[in-house]
Amino acid sequence: MSVSDWSDWLPRAVEAADPETVAVWYLGCNGFFLKGSDGTTLAIDPYVGVGDPPRTVRMIPVPFDPEDVTELDGLLATHEHTDHVHGPSQAPILENTDATYYAPDDSVDVALEDEAWTENYDVSEDRFEVVAEGDTLEIGEFTVHVEVAHDPDATHPVSYVIEHESGTFFHGGDTKPAEEFAELGEEYDIDLGVLAFGAIGNIPDKETGEPVRTKWYSTENEIIEAASDLQLDRLLPSHWDMWKGMTADPTTLHHHAQSFEYPERLEITEIGDRVDI
Repeated sequence: MSVSDWSDWLPRAVEAADPETVAVWYLGCNGFFLKGSDGTTLAIDPYVGVGDPPRTVRMIPVPFDPEDVTELDGLLATHEHTDHVHGPSQAPILENTDATYYAPDDSVDVALEDEAWTENYDVSEDRFEVVAEGDTLEIGEFTVHVEVAHDPDATHPVSYVIEHESGTFFHGGDTKPAEEFAELGEEYDIDLGVLAFGAIGNIPDKETGEPVRTKWYSTENEIIEAASDLQLDRLLPSHWDMWKGMTADPTTLHHHAQSFEYPERLEITEIGDRVDI
């Protein structure tokens, strides 16, 4: 596991923060910390691995060491891919905090069976809670709704709608547009929504190493379609910064969103940035 390029300033900044509403920190890739006005802290898909060079090459700094995270109430995973469920990134956080790990069944299977977190780390099986679409969780001051996601590359992806008295946050994992998003847009008043965005690139094949045209994330048109259906007030594009061959320019989304009622605004962030709901 790589040592953080940034020492421990980011976890300390989260601990020291006293937001009036909900503070959201972008961790690069698809990772986020959320902290509410009463101090409840969540993490979603935090990943500090470097990928699997030369196939997947990390293009951004490692923003923190997981051992430096000492205050957390819940750790949520959206699906089973390694940059979303990753023992070296997440199990030390569970060791050092009282957080429960919430994830769909296939993600929990990766953690407990494929990566054997309970054997390799000081984490007991009762710290894991399997979630599915339609579930609602109460974690401190947050109400977390588990909703549908459409990611054909994953075996069981979910999205999360996280409600707080000051506003609502959506994290779609690596979802592409889904028929159900229009219904979610009517059901929830989403202030800030995260959707994965990236280029279509040539990525080395796992077996042969030969470049293969690969699409992992939404294109410009797809991310705006999903944001429009979800009726997002603010769209925060994620994942565009992470993998060599998949990086993209999120500022181009201004042109694609211009003629749509939603999203009302683009929230372009870089790794380490904080935005508030």
